Parts: sequence; C-alpha cells; structure tokens
Amino acid sequence: MDSEPRLQRRTWASALMRTLVLLIGFVCMVGFAVALAKVTLVPSAASVDLTHTNLTPGDSIRTYIDQPAFRDTVKQIGGNLLLGVPFGVLLPVLIPKARGLLRVVLVTAVVMLLVETAQGLLITGRAFDIDDVILNTAGALIGYLILGRRLGRALHPRRTHWWQRKPREAPAEREARGPDAGRVPGTRRRPALPAALRSRTAASRTGAKKPAGKKLAGKKPAKTAGKSAGTAKRAAAGDPPAKGPRWWSTLRTGRRSAPQRP
Repeated sequence: MDSEPRLQRRTWASALMRTLVLLIGFVCMVGFAVALAKVTLVPSAASVDLTHTNLTPGDSIRTYIDQPAFRDTVKQIGGNLLLGVPFGVLLPVLIPKARGLLRVVLVTAVVMLLVETAQGLLITGRAFDIDDVILNTAGALIGYLILGRRLGRALHPRRTHWWQRKPREAPAEREARGPDAGRVPGTRRRPALPAALRSRTAASRTGAKKPAGKKLAGKKPAKTAGKSAGTAKRAAAGDPPAKGPRWWSTLRTGRRSAPQRP
C-alpha cells in the first residue's frame, strides 16, 4: 500500500488536482484580503466617539463579555475569531515554508499588528486594539488545527525539522552498514561503477592530473653532460656534428635513438 498522499504522487491526475487546489486557495486568499480591507480599513465617522485605543490585553474582551446583550458579545468575539481563521487554513496551502503552529501564529500576529496600526494612525473612526490581534491570532490557530494542517500535509511534503536532521556519516561507517542501508524500500539500488571509471571520476573531482601515456611514460631525460662531451670531441677531430632524430620520430617512438654519423 502506497503511503504517499494522493496529491503528492507523480501522476498527471495528481498534478492537475494539486494545481486546482492551489488555484482555489489563491482565489480564496485574494477574496479574504479584499474582505479584510473592507472590514478593517474603511473609515467610520459615526464611531469616532465610541472607539478608543487599547494597549492592555484583556480590557476589550472583558467589555465584550460584560455587555447586556449576549448577541453583541458573540458578534464581537466571534467576528474577530472568524477573521483569523482563513490565515490558519490558507497559509499552509499557499506558503509551504509558513507551515507549523508557531509560524502560522507568528505570521498572523504580524499581519494583524500592521492592520491595527494602520487603523489607529490612518483610518477615521478606527483605533488600535491589542485584543483584536489576540482574537485574530487565536482564530488562525483554530483554523490551522482543524483544517490547515491537514491540507498542508496533503499538498506538500513534510518538513524536516532541525532536530530530525542526521549528521553526515563517515565513509567507513557507511561501508560498515552495507550498500542497502538507508535505501527506501521498493526502489532500485544504483549499480556500482567499474574500478577504472571510479578512479577517473575521483581524479576529475579532486583536480588531480591524469597519468602520462604509455608511450611517454618510459621517456628518460637526456644526459646533457655526455652529449656536450661527445660534441666537443667531434669538433676537435674535425667531423661534422651528428644529426639526431627528428622531433616527430621522438614523439612516435618515445625515446631518442643513437646519433648517426654521416
């Protein structure tokens, strides 16, 4: 039985389904961004006298709870919670690196802090409220635990955390464990390369020079001292200098032949 999620399989149907899910998630994120802007960044002149800045966590929540009408309490608290749920659902789908409980909470908190800051500084009839940030972040946490975590795992491979990463093994330890150690069951093992090809590949990786050819390997350096003594003796006797072999014959035979007298 294949344990790989259906949307992560390397088939045309899985790729088409994954693309469709990502496209739907992108459209939902755009729609959510527009709705968030209309709810939070639209001026409200009638609420100027009713709004005030709140920097103390819990003050606005207690005010919502102390309201006489239970419907208004549910509207205020439930509305802020629902406003953060799309973050927890869509972030793991569209941004794989944002998966994880702490990452979703951190991204949601940063975004909502920016929105609340813009409300308090730029929007008429709006004010900065730290409790709204807390409720929105809690809503993102709920959305991630209910649906976002499952969607993220279905679409993207699981992340390898820093505590799950194994240190590199030494070559001796890898050879001691055997060639099939660490191989995924059901996969084929790569065939071993020939010894000559392995040595050539290792030499190319390390930058080592290639060994000389067979013809040039046996070439010995010429004895300059003996050559100069023979030349001086022939010059004293009045004989013409001996002509050595041509350079192409040296390359062909790999050694110098004895000089020939005319």
